[in-house]
Amino acid sequence: MPFALYLLGLAVFAQGTSEFMLSGLIPDIARDLSVTVPAAGHLTSAFAVGMIVGAPLMALLSRRFSRRSALLVFLVAFLLVHVVGALTTSFAVLLVTRVVGALANAGFLAVALVTATDMVEPDAKGRATSALLGGVTAACVAGVPAGALLGEAWGWRSAFWAVALLSLPAVLAIARAVPAGAPGRGSPRALGELRALRDPQLLVTLLLGALVNGATFCTFTYLSPVVTHVTGLGSGWVPAMLALFGVGSFVGVTAAGRLADVRPMPVLVFGSLALLAGWALFAVTASRPVAVVVLVLVQGALSFGVGSTLIARALYAASEEAPHLAGGFATAAFNVGGALGPWVGGIAISAGLGYRSPLWLSAALVAAALAVGGTALGLGGRRPGPA
Repeated sequence: MPFALYLLGLAVFAQGTSEFMLSGLIPDIARDLSVTVPAAGHLTSAFAVGMIVGAPLMALLSRRFSRRSALLVFLVAFLLVHVVGALTTSFAVLLVTRVVGALANAGFLAVALVTATDMVEPDAKGRATSALLGGVTAACVAGVPAGALLGEAWGWRSAFWAVALLSLPAVLAIARAVPAGAPGRGSPRALGELRALRDPQLLVTLLLGALVNGATFCTFTYLSPVVTHVTGLGSGWVPAMLALFGVGSFVGVTAAGRLADVRPMPVLVFGSLALLAGWALFAVTASRPVAVVVLVLVQGALSFGVGSTLIARALYAASEEAPHLAGGFATAAFNVGGALGPWVGGIAISAGLGYRSPLWLSAALVAAALAVGGTALGLGGRRPGPA
């Protein structure tokens, strides 16, 4: 893999830390800004909504600039909104910074995905995607737990400052090492790329990605109260559990990166079945610490293994008709799930169903993905990506 690809991964690490770190900070943010835990959970949904809107929109706007310039603009904007977020005392302002930061993140990731896949051979999109998403898993392993530890020691604002500081070396690295590339051709071609969304193969793949990622975020957003209120462990265990989930996600992305280009269907079918069983078992055994430790690791691996394979399949399905917008499509779809998961989980908690309810909803979302995939195959639709 080209070295510049890993530099893109460094920026994705900073952005992934920001996106996921709220899982360990939500209770503190809720107390500090005088809102409920489900309301604070909407910060995650707001970020995901910004990613949904921003991914295709920012990808379209960035076509007029070189890829390096677009990446730098998005990353600098991302850095600045985290400074504002660290300084504000208003929940409304913090919510706005999450949306704006998500727009910048979405634009960066959409451009980075197509930049990464253009750096490698046409049949290596899965490996390129895996290398780029390694930044996300590194965020889960190190960035998110570190953010939770900072929150424990110096308050949740310190985690926002840390993300801003993490972004600085990424800005310098991209400015020096990422190829500039050429601007896009303009709006007529961009509008033409939107016709790729008429492809049933691409639409099914994007829907499956949204459902699987929704299941992941439904539980991950509320993992902190699950660990402390259901499992009965102290708050000091939260960073360790977040890191364990990250270790699992790294294993899943790494393994999927080796298989997504050559044997995607076994990963998707058997991985999704295992994911469904895992969420249901997690819900049943959430009060048992040993079971929780094992399942946090396993579900992290399965969630990101299946999810990254679906991203690679979406890039394969859209690469010919939408070479510039393929990354935007994938980013938007997966963040539909990122918005859906915390939202339905928050509704269940607010309804008095307890902190165990997001686990059951995660199982239901994966079951829906299996039903959609099975129905598409049964009706004679094409597979979500070439086998």
